Amino acid sequence: MNRKNAFVRFVLTPFAYLYGFAVWFRNRLFDLKILPSRKYDVPVICIGNITAGGTGKTPFTEYLIVLLQKQVRIASLSRGYKRNTKGFVRVERNSTASEAGDEACQIKQKFPAIQVAVDGNRRRGIEHLLSLPSGDRPEVILLDDAMQHRYVTPSLTIMLTDYHNLYYKDAMLPAGNLRESTKGAIRADIIIVTKCPDMIEPNERRLIEKNIACQRLYFTKIKYHPLEALFPSLAQHPCSLNEIEEDGELLLLTGIANPQPFIEKIKSYNARIRVRQFPDHHRFTPADIKEVNVEFQKMTATQKKRIITTEKDAMRLKALTFLPDEWKAALYYLPMSVEFLFGQGENFNENIIEHIKIN
Repeated sequence: MNRKNAFVRFVLTPFAYLYGFAVWFRNRLFDLKILPSRKYDVPVICIGNITAGGTGKTPFTEYLIVLLQKQVRIASLSRGYKRNTKGFVRVERNSTASEAGDEACQIKQKFPAIQVAVDGNRRRGIEHLLSLPSGDRPEVILLDDAMQHRYVTPSLTIMLTDYHNLYYKDAMLPAGNLRESTKGAIRADIIIVTKCPDMIEPNERRLIEKNIACQRLYFTKIKYHPLEALFPSLAQHPCSLNEIEEDGELLLLTGIANPQPFIEKIKSYNARIRVRQFPDHHRFTPADIKEVNVEFQKMTATQKKRIITTEKDAMRLKALTFLPDEWKAALYYLPMSVEFLFGQGENFNENIIEHIKIN
């Protein structure tokens, strides 16, 4: 931590104590059963964290869907962050990010056979899903980002923590990124360290294991896939990661919590990049697009001009009616998935499948 960040954290620490007390008090009300929490007759798997910002919850939800969708009927339920709608909404393939949130739309488009829904009230959302006709009713419900939504008691809680910002090194909001005390990790049945490098030294792994002290602790990394055109019918040509090494400048456009791994990945293939970053779940406005287009027009016209974005951002960009036509032939996104390290994947998969059988 540099001196400037250390000073900011010091100034904000009193507010962090106040916030921490409020969160502690709320959690105690649930622990003492003063506030009610309901458990359901189907497996409800919560994928969450105790930090604000991206830990890779959506790719991990997708990992579980791939693992389970051929065996059981699955539903994915999330809040639908920054959508314009209210209450419970079943997500369809043609739903937009403004109607359901970018993450829910991404999951529905990749897995059209499963039920995808959004509701800020997770209990109400679960009850809607369980009231569906028997052929559609889910046998397993995945709750995305619901670790602090304690009105539901999950049958299994999976907590994610970013390797580059491990929760036990962080501080409470607003001094740090913690949504609640590090003691909240005790509610997790499984903890996943996400976004790890390809190799972790044995001593470093042991230190992380000592600090987290969870019996079921796993390490994963991001696996990137070939670039895909956002508008395939208009794309000038296919584009692989290896191909961009030969290109001129690239324009990277992001609106996610932690775009650095994405930026570094593209940069490893081509360092001649322009980057435009926006806040997490940013709703792009005509003014934003006009501003970014200025950068796009500065790129050398004689070479292939490409804009590369993240998979989550692509869900919001695709629905924009004011997107420049020139972009549609040049706009690509970088899909990603989760890959376990140290050969842990098989053990994790067995644990999940066994949990569903038991429950």
